[in-house]
Amino acid sequence: MREQRSVFIKHQAGLYERYIKRLFDVVCSMLVIILFCWLYAIIALSVWVKLGTPVLFKQPRPGKDEKIFKMYKFRTMTDEKDANGNLLPDEARLTAFGKKLRNTSLDELPEVFNILKGEMSFIGPRPQLVRDMVFMTEKQRSRHRVRPGLSGLAQVNGRNAINWEDKLKYDLEYIKEITFMGDMKIIFQTITKAFIKQEGITEDGMATAEDFGDYLLNQGKVSKEDYERKQINAKKLLAVAD
Repeated sequence: MREQRSVFIKHQAGLYERYIKRLFDVVCSMLVIILFCWLYAIIALSVWVKLGTPVLFKQPRPGKDEKIFKMYKFRTMTDEKDANGNLLPDEARLTAFGKKLRNTSLDELPEVFNILKGEMSFIGPRPQLVRDMVFMTEKQRSRHRVRPGLSGLAQVNGRNAINWEDKLKYDLEYIKEITFMGDMKIIFQTITKAFIKQEGITEDGMATAEDFGDYLLNQGKVSKEDYERKQINAKKLLAVAD
């Protein structure tokens, strides 16, 4: 775990964040699981029939205070490999069924269990990959001072259609003042975008979002040497977490 670092973003938890937000997450996550258990069953069965097992996709993500946890999602890709046994590119493995799950955000329903466990919240900065975190500045990593969310301010302001800098800027804006009304507004906007407008998470011409490190390298904002060094650092963090 990282040593104590300077605080760049002012964050003072108010009454809502200290006492109500977690209670809201527990009560609502239990309600979602109970009320929509039939939907979980239908999606799980559909994934099993169309993609096989495992039904769930588990991936390590940095949470509050950069503690790494395993985030759950419904699987959306096949395990197809090339002649050498390597997985095919995401574009080749993402099926039409998987795209539909992503466009409606139904693949993220299992994250409600992460919320119930206290690893996530309904609203907060989206948990990025560990290999994304290592490329963030100290200021940007302030986003990890709160629980990551199923949805957040960046997701209702463009999701992956905005660049990485703007995405992280929205995350920092959110943690400055966390309020009940602010969270309710994001929840309403999330429902509108995900289920009514069905806005997908993919970028133009890409099956999945571009890694932060790849983005910085392609933009010439990080050297190849620094890129490789930080990728190694990410692998070390994951090894320790396992």
